[in-house]
Amino acid sequence: MSSTAAPQSRTSERRASAAVVVNDAGRAKNKGKRHYGTHLFLVVMAVMWLVPLGWALYTALRPSWATNQYGYFSIQGPFNLDNFVQAWTQGGFSKYFWNSVIITVPAVFLTLFLASLMAFAVSRVNWKFNITLLIMFTAGNLLPPQVLAAPLFLMMKHFEVPYAISDSGNMLNTYISVIAVNTAFQIGFCTFVLSNYMKALSPDLTEAALVDGAGLWRQYWEIIMPLCRPAFAALGTLEVIFIYNDFFWPLLFIQNGDRLPVTTAINNLQGQFFNDYNLLAAGAVITVIPTLVIYLLLQRQLVAGLTLGASKG
Repeated sequence: MSSTAAPQSRTSERRASAAVVVNDAGRAKNKGKRHYGTHLFLVVMAVMWLVPLGWALYTALRPSWATNQYGYFSIQGPFNLDNFVQAWTQGGFSKYFWNSVIITVPAVFLTLFLASLMAFAVSRVNWKFNITLLIMFTAGNLLPPQVLAAPLFLMMKHFEVPYAISDSGNMLNTYISVIAVNTAFQIGFCTFVLSNYMKALSPDLTEAALVDGAGLWRQYWEIIMPLCRPAFAALGTLEVIFIYNDFFWPLLFIQNGDRLPVTTAINNLQGQFFNDYNLLAAGAVITVIPTLVIYLLLQRQLVAGLTLGASKG
């Protein structure tokens, strides 16, 4: 009986291993199908995003007479960088780029610093108003900023400051007004993201520091802040793009053209009776280049910061 049982057991083992192989093949096939659909969706979305940018670049490389003669959908005519050179000199982009740096850099640092303080308070400190404050900060993002345009304009107009700070005697026509408003409207989003990230960190870290005698500030600055570097990198990238591309607030608060950011420099390329759309396309491409460079340099930190907090705890 033992001699007949051995071949039967071997046969059953082979059938079981064959079944496992078939199941694994079926799972791999289904998994491949799911990946195929995902890749197709990502390709379609990438093409939809790249088509406007590619079309603007294609238009900017062609002179206006070529598009007027052959049409925008043609490939005839020369291709050169004359529109970029003319847009840079006529639009004064070197000066406006510096204005954007003056507005963007302080606004991003203030937003991340103040949002990190608030996120630490609502996520790592146990008190009865932490959830309420987090809801209030998050609910502020649901309000359209344009609704507050008139009240904010009047507030900046009647807020008197020394003439050494503003040549108008108020907060209008100053970088400070644009920085303050951008910071105020971006704090809610950053607080929400950072609070979720900080909640995912182990509570044993701050508890051990508390036992060693570390206060709240030391827990925040020496323990939590270094661990949140991926989140800061991701939010910093997003905030630079958001604030740099902002067109509404600088146009509302800054009345002197010499202090406007680069997003408003395209207005200098518009003629009174005629618009050269090839020149405007070149100006638009020039304004996009800094954000593309920042994204390409920090895309790894951006993805890591947006996904790392979701995989903790």
